[in-house]
Amino acid sequence: MTLQLTPGVNAALNRLSNSAGVISALAIDQRGSLKKMIAKAANQPANETEIVHFKEAIAEELTPYASSILLDPEYGLPASKVRDKNAGLLLAYEKTGYDTTEPGRFPDLLEHWSARRLKEAGADAVKFLLYYDPDESQDIIDRKQAFVERVGAEAAAVDLPLFLELVTYDGKMDSVKSAEYAKVKPHKVIETTKEFSQPKYGVTVLKVEVPVNMAYVASYTEAGVEPVYSKEQAAAYFKEQSDATDLPFIFLSAGVTNEMFLAELKLAKSAGSTFNGVLCGRATWKPGVEPYAAQGDEAGRKWLRDQGKANIERLNKVLADTASSWKDKVATK
Repeated sequence: MTLQLTPGVNAALNRLSNSAGVISALAIDQRGSLKKMIAKAANQPANETEIVHFKEAIAEELTPYASSILLDPEYGLPASKVRDKNAGLLLAYEKTGYDTTEPGRFPDLLEHWSARRLKEAGADAVKFLLYYDPDESQDIIDRKQAFVERVGAEAAAVDLPLFLELVTYDGKMDSVKSAEYAKVKPHKVIETTKEFSQPKYGVTVLKVEVPVNMAYVASYTEAGVEPVYSKEQAAAYFKEQSDATDLPFIFLSAGVTNEMFLAELKLAKSAGSTFNGVLCGRATWKPGVEPYAAQGDEAGRKWLRDQGKANIERLNKVLADTASSWKDKVATK
């Protein structure tokens, strides 16, 4: 089924995309994890001011080369004011992390925010992150599905696109980086992609993981690592994921290196995946945290102007050869 966009949502998606209809977005809505990264690099506790300033540096130095930026309203609003005039803005609606007091990794919304307030703060889209295991109990699944339905209805009520970020896991496994999880990841990702493509959720764009762990794909493994999938099997999973949705979808970088993320996009394209761009965070800017935290703002900005810019330009070059336009998947009401 072709997604029907209102004129307002269509215009917002255009503000978030480049002229080719591809979303080349920076992601820096990290909060707790960014605080830990800065603290580790500085070898001392990080404060809120450092988090705000690092986000500002990212926005100022890198948005001239991105179609849009994803920020959080807790620390990111100052950065939203200094982004490039041509860069669109996504704002995160979820609290960082998830509820650890019960099984299920349940999400929560920022208490002082609503979709309307995000729009009033300048957002071109609402972003919501959901941790999801399609094989957990029906009670957990029902609660999460109802949660997304509410968020989708709220975004639609203020005529904003909803970008749903889906991060899979297995409730019975400790690590998603293990070979054991790599074996079940394609099933988890593809079933989750399929589920939230249904119209009842009100999703405009899916922000999804690649369907395999590339660290276990033959010819991409490090020395001594036993592959879980052949390259041909991995490509088949990319195609199956693409076929599982009619919605526009973009890939998240999930903390892999810039080089690995580019390899993922090339494999996706060769497999026939019709992905529509990226929301790329740590693969672009993570190594810049160390000079910023250890040596100061100017050292961090120097890294961003040099290596950060080079990372984005490499990404944009690969996207030009691999990503499809989201406009091919939608119609305007």
